[in-house]
Amino acid sequence: MFRIGYRTLKTALGASAAIAIAQGLQLDFYASAGIIAVLCIQKTKKQSFQMSWERLLACMVGLLYAGVLFELLGYHPISVGILLLLFIPTMLVLKAQHGIVTSTVIILHIYTLEAISIPIVINEIGLILIGIGCALLMNIYMPSVESELLKLQEELEEKLRIILHEFAVYVKEGDNAWSGKELTEAADVLHQGKSIALQNLENHVLRYEDLYYHYFKMREKQLDIIERMMPLLASVDVQIRQGEMVAEFLDDLSAGVHPENTAHIFIDRLEELQESFKDMPLPNTREEFETRSALFQLIKELEQYLIIKRQFKPKKEYTMFR
Repeated sequence: MFRIGYRTLKTALGASAAIAIAQGLQLDFYASAGIIAVLCIQKTKKQSFQMSWERLLACMVGLLYAGVLFELLGYHPISVGILLLLFIPTMLVLKAQHGIVTSTVIILHIYTLEAISIPIVINEIGLILIGIGCALLMNIYMPSVESELLKLQEELEEKLRIILHEFAVYVKEGDNAWSGKELTEAADVLHQGKSIALQNLENHVLRYEDLYYHYFKMREKQLDIIERMMPLLASVDVQIRQGEMVAEFLDDLSAGVHPENTAHIFIDRLEELQESFKDMPLPNTREEFETRSALFQLIKELEQYLIIKRQFKPKKEYTMFR
């Protein structure tokens, strides 16, 4: 279904406003203000400020180059070529390469007029400021993505609950019919969540951190550990009492992926679990020894999983994180 996005709407409004203002001020080449506005409206506020600064700098340097080189070399096509040969490397050095196209338009205005004067320079600066100003004005409003991020967070935690529960079933009962698709789905949700969280961060120019982004990074590290657990689970070939205890812990951990989840409580339980293992009789067979060794490594990975969670310290006002 055909749909007009908010960025498309802002681009249309920004370009129209820029052209209207420039035309109302009777500036020459007033349509160029609309072009500048379109180029400066970006996906996030941070990108918009960055693009606007690069284009403003490039246009100022372009005006200087045009004024000097055209007056020295004349208004000929070869002069444009020489100017660009010098101008483009300069923009690369100044790290303002995104302004090359915009400034080329300004340079060609000077070439078309075949003159450089204070009124012409003022006219071009006016076009630049109007275009950039309208773009920044349009980018003041950015739609909130908080609800989308919260939805992804809940979806991710549901995937983690299923994964941990299936781990518990495997340790307790051996091979089962679980396809493992939640692992891939969780990775996809993580990628999407990090991308949107980063966009949200760039829409808050004065904010230097974003808890949603750190949240998804934390879950990404946990998912890496979960993936490391897979080979260990495959080594659990014998059903023993220690396996039942680990399975019970995994089930509780699965149920604990919710707002009230407190990592240090599970870490304390894990330590108690390890202590209880020490008091149990030594393994009687090689298979039991290998299974207990795999369970021991699994517990170490679970400990790292919980430590990562414990290190995540959201502010009180962000109580949705868990």
